Amino acid sequence: MPEEPDGNVWGAHDADVTRRLAASFRGELLTPGDRGYGRTRRVFNGMIDRRPSVILRCSGVADVMQGVRVAREQEWPVSIRGGGHGVAGNAVCDGGLMLDLSGMKGMHVDPVRRMAQGQTGLLLGEFDHETQAFGLATTLGVVSLTGIAGLTLGGGLGWLNGKYGLACDNVLAADVVTADGEFLTADASENEDLYWALRGGGGNFGVVTALTYQLHPVTTVLAGGLTFPAEQAHDALRFYHQFASGAPDELSMGGSVSRDPEGHVTVSITACYCGPLDEGERVLSPLRGFGRPLGGEIVPLPYEALQCGADVSFPRGRQHYWKSSYLRDLTDEAIDVLLDFAATIPSPFTGIGLQQMTGVASRVDPRATAFAHRDRQYDFLILSQWEDPVDSDRNIEWTRRFFEAMSPHLKEAVYVNNLGDQEHDRVRAAYGVNYDQLAAVKARYDPENIFRLNHNIAPAVR
Repeated sequence: MPEEPDGNVWGAHDADVTRRLAASFRGELLTPGDRGYGRTRRVFNGMIDRRPSVILRCSGVADVMQGVRVAREQEWPVSIRGGGHGVAGNAVCDGGLMLDLSGMKGMHVDPVRRMAQGQTGLLLGEFDHETQAFGLATTLGVVSLTGIAGLTLGGGLGWLNGKYGLACDNVLAADVVTADGEFLTADASENEDLYWALRGGGGNFGVVTALTYQLHPVTTVLAGGLTFPAEQAHDALRFYHQFASGAPDELSMGGSVSRDPEGHVTVSITACYCGPLDEGERVLSPLRGFGRPLGGEIVPLPYEALQCGADVSFPRGRQHYWKSSYLRDLTDEAIDVLLDFAATIPSPFTGIGLQQMTGVASRVDPRATAFAHRDRQYDFLILSQWEDPVDSDRNIEWTRRFFEAMSPHLKEAVYVNNLGDQEHDRVRAAYGVNYDQLAAVKARYDPENIFRLNHNIAPAVR
């Protein structure tokens, strides 16, 4: 019996091509009905229910090159899966060919030069585990189950951004399979235009098979969070904004709003200080002394422990619908809107995030990398998640109303990694002032837009 029904139209010619591909493909080739097909096509967001006609579970770069060439010859749509954590579900296509890189987890750390090269099937936790063995780290995200590739190519906002910049700021080189199935390396001296575009331009330019990062000495950080009750929520958010606005580079912060099991609104303030612990104690003393928290603590933590601390809140398979933008000033008016909607959150799993971009990440020239949105600001994210698909309409409608109410306080910009699959009208806002230059690079490396199942940048017309 087939594992899952085949909902795709797939002719005899396509099946013949697939058989020939399987004969020379070293990894695992899956089609509907094969064992493992259903598991492999599922991603983090349970709302995504797409069925590729062929899944190539690549074992190495040669498999990727071959997959791209065949897809190009046959004019098949191509999707690329790394960690499969993107909310838009671009890792999976309907029909066509899915390149699954999740098994490509090779990694090498050079502790002397403080560099690491990792294949793009790695998750953040796997990468951190290897670098922390040498007391080193680089900026990645804040959930260890995220893939390094999609996160980094879209920017990469994490706990070290104030001191060391975004993940994309720490990329030294990228190995790429281009739209013609060829392999090249992009860095500061070779294919410089592609190197620029990959640092914030997403998956538009090729299949990135490995990334080389600059590492930094990070072992124990002073980190954790404090949670405040509803009656202190407004004051806690005002304090967070005031305190975070004056934070030194070593301190990166995040605010979040949710409802507790009894339905009461709570505000949490999280901090990570990556510098001398005694200085961190002094810097964080105003936060420790603020208000009457319900609980939480800020203590010395292994960096790896901080990185996986939020994992339990983001299990795979829940229904996800997000809306996001950048917020520069957390005014009293914005706080009022935020808390009014927080009181009516329809799912106990939904949260509202205010992750800080600060320090080094905020001071990079907007045109130095493809990631344009450089400012001291918050990544405002309505992270709606729920378990039963029956509840989808109610949760989506609440999220949209909330975002519309907050819009007067938000910038005309968005973090591309937070974009959903129906937000095509916001792609230009995601890439900002760099869109036209990105379109020119796209025209050079992917003029036929082979890699279009993403937050797509159309090739510039030559």
